[in-house]
Amino acid sequence: MYSPSLLLVGLVGRQLGLRLGLQCVETVSCSRWAAPDNRGLLQDGDVLIGGLFNLHYQPPAMDNNFTQLPHFKPCIGLEDVPLQYIYAMVFAVEEINYSPTLLPGVKLGYRILDSCGRPPWALLTALSLVGGDSASCARRVPVIIGGASSVTGQILSRTLGPLSVPLISYLSSCPCLSNRIKFPNFFRTMPSDIYQARAFAQLSIRFHWTWIGAVVANNDYGLVAMKVFQEQTRGAGVCLAFVETLRRENIVSDARRAALTIQASTAKVILIFTWYTDVRELFLQLAKINVTDRQFLASEAWSTSGDLLQNVVSTKVAKGVFGVAIRSSAIPGLENYIRGLNPVHRPEDEFLREFWETEFGGTESLQGVQSHFTDISQLRVTYNVYLAVYAAAHALHSLLSCPDRESSPGNHSSRCSSPKDIKPIELLQHLNTLNFTTPQGEMFYFQGGDTPAKYDLINWQNTPEGSLRLVLIGRVDGFDLHLNESAIQWSTGSNQVPTSVCSESCPPGTRKATRKGEAVCCFDCIQCAEGEVSNQTDSLHCERCPYEFWSNAEQTACIPRQLDFLSFNETLGITLTTAAVSGAAVTTVVFLVFLYYRQTPMVRANNSELSFLLLLSLKLCFLCSLVFIGRPSVWSCRFQQAAFGISFVLCVSCLQVKTIVVLAAFGSARPGAGALIKWFGPGQQRGSVCFLTCVQIIICATWLTLSPPVPQWDLGFQGSKVTLECAMASVVGFSLVLGYIGLLACTSLLLAFLARKLPDNFNEAKLITFSMLIFCAVWIAFVPAYISSPGKYVVAVEIFAILASSYGLLLCMFAPKCFIILFRPEKNTKKHLMAR
Repeated sequence: MYSPSLLLVGLVGRQLGLRLGLQCVETVSCSRWAAPDNRGLLQDGDVLIGGLFNLHYQPPAMDNNFTQLPHFKPCIGLEDVPLQYIYAMVFAVEEINYSPTLLPGVKLGYRILDSCGRPPWALLTALSLVGGDSASCARRVPVIIGGASSVTGQILSRTLGPLSVPLISYLSSCPCLSNRIKFPNFFRTMPSDIYQARAFAQLSIRFHWTWIGAVVANNDYGLVAMKVFQEQTRGAGVCLAFVETLRRENIVSDARRAALTIQASTAKVILIFTWYTDVRELFLQLAKINVTDRQFLASEAWSTSGDLLQNVVSTKVAKGVFGVAIRSSAIPGLENYIRGLNPVHRPEDEFLREFWETEFGGTESLQGVQSHFTDISQLRVTYNVYLAVYAAAHALHSLLSCPDRESSPGNHSSRCSSPKDIKPIELLQHLNTLNFTTPQGEMFYFQGGDTPAKYDLINWQNTPEGSLRLVLIGRVDGFDLHLNESAIQWSTGSNQVPTSVCSESCPPGTRKATRKGEAVCCFDCIQCAEGEVSNQTDSLHCERCPYEFWSNAEQTACIPRQLDFLSFNETLGITLTTAAVSGAAVTTVVFLVFLYYRQTPMVRANNSELSFLLLLSLKLCFLCSLVFIGRPSVWSCRFQQAAFGISFVLCVSCLQVKTIVVLAAFGSARPGAGALIKWFGPGQQRGSVCFLTCVQIIICATWLTLSPPVPQWDLGFQGSKVTLECAMASVVGFSLVLGYIGLLACTSLLLAFLARKLPDNFNEAKLITFSMLIFCAVWIAFVPAYISSPGKYVVAVEIFAILASSYGLLLCMFAPKCFIILFRPEKNTKKHLMAR
């Protein structure tokens, strides 16, 4: 189906083709073609500028009957604010006509018509302007200042485009109108909505509002602004909690739905892109459900609305509104001009006469009147109209300027345009290259068809009387935002910036974890694992510390690992040291007991010399464990394993020789074996112990010479401490030391097991068997425990094995003997020992 606007374009286009050729001549009577309203404001001149303004409004139902174009009913309801726009245009034209430098010798005129706020009427009046008016004999206008909405601007630009008639809008803000291919004849002194959407995006990022709700008009004004806002905040961590749309035809139900959404949402900052009448209904619905703690961001369509500022509901719901507004600028002389207007002096001015009748009902003066018409405290759209007139005038000045006009009067017509015959396409070209300084000293030019974006940043603040007032707190200049944050009064009533987030920021030491199925702004904060840190707020990842570092308690920084080793000062070190010293002391006591009772049969039996040597080796075993405690050094690492290996070989060698002596003694008692004991006398026994021990000494010397243990940090253990340990550079060397001890222990166990049932009352082989069983059990358990223990506990396991096996040997070998010597002296006799 064809839209009403397109049908209207077709109908009026046919009329335009018939009427464009009409000229006002003396011999032909003039007749007016059908138009919405014949009321207008006309001032003749060498060049006429057209003006379209929404001075009146029309009931919506009257806009639907497009088949009766010649029978439009008159508009109703005079609007004060657009009336100010009209006289700003008239004032600018008269100011230009008095200027000695701008358009000298050329008188500007104007023809201003009322488009009644309806796009179809705007189209008809625009065609009337560019085609001329036969009834009033008004000439065609080469440029039109108008298009009070983006929809009207699009319709007029598309219709006037084939005629190349420039259209300078003072209020159309849709970004779509920046397309020079579709709208080559469109210009505006109103910035594109892209810039205010970008300004809101910058503010959201600046104030860390990551969770924002939006209420927008269900048209290009609201939807395009939201699209730009999302594009500008993408990647900056800003999310939309919701987007509610408002339709003019269903404003009450839509506003109620949006109010309930705002109430239910956790978003505290709400961006509103819609017309002020929609906002008025939204605020009313919010007041009904008592929502008064939201921070509203206002688009220029309602941020400066006097109706909203003076509304009692607004003071309850919308305190601290932060808005973008059309930039304001003073126009010197305009106030005196407006207050000096009077129908008596302008009898042909129907607009002024209607206003007068509405305001006074008779002859009065505007000098003391306070109304929207006379209020020039904040000239925003009015200043846009003023700029549009000056832009048209400067383009005409550039077009009509002819440097050779005086020197070559006969040839200027071929190179210079005449005020009576201005071609719109030529004026269009000069508008494209326009660059001038306004009377206020501001540089003005068009970028394509757009003006450089300039906005005011305003804040609704409470007055002592309880009402709201507008306060200028900053400006937007293109992409730059200049803001006085200390001057802002937020919705909370203070200068504390409100917070609007779905989730609170994750502090250092944690990372963000998004929630499944929710926006990226909604997340949980997960504590970094041990050994990992994050030193920034809202970190996405935790970084692992280098090997020589570990995370601190807060997991915000990597700190050097604490050096750890088995020391004499800690509980474990003290315990092991006490056990070792106690073992050495007990061994010394046993040695002294044996020395004191050395002449008794119990001591002399089984070679007392080997018993003393065994006690000495056991004492060395206890003491060598102390070498493993304390800070490892180069020499302690070498000495501890050598002391351990040699001490235990000496100990086990004594036991093995003792076992062999027992076997030899009982074997010599057999017939024909008497010489056996001679081959294993005291000298051979000492030599055997020395030989077996020397083998271990050679193994240790070779190991420590070729690849000794060295102090080294154990970085493999994940923890806040790094262990300083004696690292085995050669596992083979350590294995040979342990293997040799194990070989001797197994041999001794086997021999003792064979001699355990020999027929003596006190057979030492039994004691050796038990002691070697304990010894072997301890060291078999040592191997897996040693391999699996972390850090300094490796050393503790080895010390425990040394002490356990040493205590096992000491107790099994000497506890029974000491008991008899000290507590059963009657059994310490040769007869008792030899009894079977």
